[in-house]
Amino acid sequence: MGLKIVVIGGGSTYTPELVEGFANRTATLPIDELVLHDIDPDRLDVVGGLARRILGRLGWPGRLVTTTDRDAALDGAAFVLVQLRIGGQAARHLDETLPLDFGAIGQETTGAGGFAKALRTVPVVLSLADDVGRRALPDAWIVDFTNPVGIVTQALIDAGHRAVGLCNVAIGFQRRFARRFGVTPAQVELEHVGLNHLTWIRAVRVDGVDRLPELLAAADDEALIDFLPGDVLRTLGAIPSYYLRYYYATDEVLAEQRAGHTRARDVIEIEQELLALYRDPSLDRKPELLEQRGGAFYSEAAAALIESLHTDAGDVQIVDVRNDGALPDLAYSDVVEIPARIRRDGPQPLSLAPLAPEMRGLAQHLKAYERLTIDAAATGDRETAFRALLANPLVPGYRAASGLLDRILAANVDHLPAFAGSRSQGSLSATTRRES
Repeated sequence: MGLKIVVIGGGSTYTPELVEGFANRTATLPIDELVLHDIDPDRLDVVGGLARRILGRLGWPGRLVTTTDRDAALDGAAFVLVQLRIGGQAARHLDETLPLDFGAIGQETTGAGGFAKALRTVPVVLSLADDVGRRALPDAWIVDFTNPVGIVTQALIDAGHRAVGLCNVAIGFQRRFARRFGVTPAQVELEHVGLNHLTWIRAVRVDGVDRLPELLAAADDEALIDFLPGDVLRTLGAIPSYYLRYYYATDEVLAEQRAGHTRARDVIEIEQELLALYRDPSLDRKPELLEQRGGAFYSEAAAALIESLHTDAGDVQIVDVRNDGALPDLAYSDVVEIPARIRRDGPQPLSLAPLAPEMRGLAQHLKAYERLTIDAAATGDRETAFRALLANPLVPGYRAASGLLDRILAANVDHLPAFAGSRSQGSLSATTRRES
């Protein structure tokens, strides 16, 4: 008997890439029913139409269902993949611009913007997870691709849900290094360690041989990353992910953002173009423009993870998972982003060496912020929310934290019912609330 897989937020422009990943695994991932759920019927119709044409071209034998009925979508599901954006791109634009008024980085998953996104998202995902527990199969997995992935996955696991988080940063590096060394991605193994959007690559093993020293030695010529010079990378002895840019080059990023450019504006324009393309009834493959949307290799990472959970493959993938002592610097119950062996009963994190002091301090600092943010999102307690912002490494002091909290609660009033009575004027219109 085949599987039922559900995508919550199926109206996302990411979805055509995702369904292609599933279709390419027909032999090992037998899906009887793939369900795309979204609260926006028009967008779901457009995205679902392209998904159906892609699956038809690939000769996929399963059944594709599009629905706005969440209960029906979840009934009997084996895997529930969550890709939500509460508030849509309008909320993202606020997350990227509002913090600038307080001398803070504006970003959708880190800093004060990530805090606002977490407040909007955690209660919705926890409610969804409760429904999964009632309606899906008893051993169903929740696969979270919803940012901030580390915070959302931590909240899910703390609440007792069978969940694993997924990010595309590691698989992007793996593919890049495979091209660099002229090998297949399967030959490249990364020691990618830390928290979601706060990770370092401490080894790049190609057929078992660590090639990181070679990469670091050539960093001045090859520009491994664009925000740190080669001598700093060699001092770190690691390659930081793109998101460390916000911590290691804060002043430069803040200056760029104050100049007026936001990623949200780019994505809004790209999505409008993508949806126009998706409406073309002759289009039956993902357009090249989708690569500019972000989420590179998302389909590969998500499909590979679900395939391995289903088949008990035992291969190693980078996922967001309960630490269980794998990284000795963090608590057993902390969710970390590290290599894990994927078995049917869940990812088994690999034992790792301790983090270097400069990494350890930042990771522990950020984890304290994440824990406080989850508490604030769940309780609607203003004092806890203030403490979370105060603990955020990218919030410059208590005055900024206080002002940011007032503005975030006011701007997101329609998405934060738990904070009723804790905010003042202004709101992000409820009409912008989307689940994709």
